[in-house]
Amino acid sequence: MTEPVPRAEAEPPAPSPKKKKPWVRLVVLALVLVALFGVGRATGLTEHLSRAEIRGLMERLGVAGFFVFLALFALGELVHVPGIVFVLAALLAYGRLWGGVAAYVGALVSVSIAFVFVRRVGGQSLATVEHPRIRKVLARLDAHPVATVAVLRLFLFLTPALNYVLAMTNVKYRHYLAGSALGLAVPIGVVAVAFEWVLAHVG
Repeated sequence: MTEPVPRAEAEPPAPSPKKKKPWVRLVVLALVLVALFGVGRATGLTEHLSRAEIRGLMERLGVAGFFVFLALFALGELVHVPGIVFVLAALLAYGRLWGGVAAYVGALVSVSIAFVFVRRVGGQSLATVEHPRIRKVLARLDAHPVATVAVLRLFLFLTPALNYVLAMTNVKYRHYLAGSALGLAVPIGVVAVAFEWVLAHVG
């Protein structure tokens, strides 16, 4: 008579992984952004990144000035220099057509770097928020990412906060870039066409 095979003991359940705390990344992101803003103010960088200074650099450096312009535009977006400063500087340095093209390319590079930077530091923290109103907005963004980003960009233009918020959602970079490309084309085009009037009123 064969002996009964002993039943294997049930394995203890694996410990559940610790839940990530999105607020920690949000705090780190806030500290980093405040530090960048503070450094910009303390060093006088935000004051030096004026329309005249940027235009002068672009004109003095020739072809290389365009790449310096791209770098300064990206840096300016992080330290909260108004994007219109760079748009007008490009128009003054290169004229309506090529200045408009330079401003458009610079704007896309700028918002892209801000997006990547914020997502690396802050992650997709807003994607886990359970507030009904925020969930409703995020659902719309998930359903129509390109159109939603384009409309937001059309009205909020190069507002740094828009880059931060979108980077912390589930929106994919390619949708963010496509929406930004569509949404920025109109305001930059309008400024390029009427930049003399804008220049007079922006100061």
